[in-house]
Amino acid sequence: MTEGTASDTGATDPDERFRFERADCDLPLYRGRPVHIGPAGWLLVLASVAVAFGALMKTQPMFPSGFGTFIPALLFVLIPLGTLAAVAGPRAPLSLFRPVRRRDGAIILGFFVLNAVATILLGLLVTHLFHTVANPAGDRVASAAGLDRILFFGWTAIQLLGEEIFTILPFLAFLAFLDRMMPRKAAIALAALGAAVIFALIHLPTYQWNLPQALIGLVPIRIILLMPYLITRNIWVSTGTHILNDWAIFGLSLLGGAPE
Repeated sequence: MTEGTASDTGATDPDERFRFERADCDLPLYRGRPVHIGPAGWLLVLASVAVAFGALMKTQPMFPSGFGTFIPALLFVLIPLGTLAAVAGPRAPLSLFRPVRRRDGAIILGFFVLNAVATILLGLLVTHLFHTVANPAGDRVASAAGLDRILFFGWTAIQLLGEEIFTILPFLAFLAFLDRMMPRKAAIALAALGAAVIFALIHLPTYQWNLPQALIGLVPIRIILLMPYLITRNIWVSTGTHILNDWAIFGLSLLGGAPE
């Protein structure tokens, strides 16, 4: 393992990168910057992502209300980041996070609008082709009352950061493998698709195992939500887009529901 600074990810050759990518630094970890992670290390990181998701599913029913609702979301975030730090050193998790720049707000807003349009169009397509199931999270916030309604937006923000970690770490792991076998652009495209499919599959319980709804409805959405990270190399930006997207949906559910 070679230690470096959290921002020491180097620049990429212009011929290797997409036009939309940030030019002054590369994506972290997959080419050994700022730290090297070997195949065994990446397998441990991927296992920790799966364990974190299992912990989220196992503990959420234990904490249905109050401040305990933050515990599952925190486990979802801390388990993979802690494992990444154990595998590659304390600087490795920091390489996912960068200072938010002034123009990042425009990226968040722009991809929020793009994702909203895509969600509507994909929703119309899926409901036209298949029997669909609603996401129960909207019902949960609509039926919450008092403090639980406020806390809902707090713990979901942390959980959405966890969903970004859940997507980006497998993306980087796939990219580390694929980058050795094919041109970088193709590797990025396949790694993004693979991470998006995994993201869709973990939502199968949410949609009562409706596979077409999960894949058609969520894979394109997840790729759109990954784009802010690919552009900025900053998980805060993709998380901000994801939070804005889901909070808008939850807000609409809140306006349409009443506390029990």
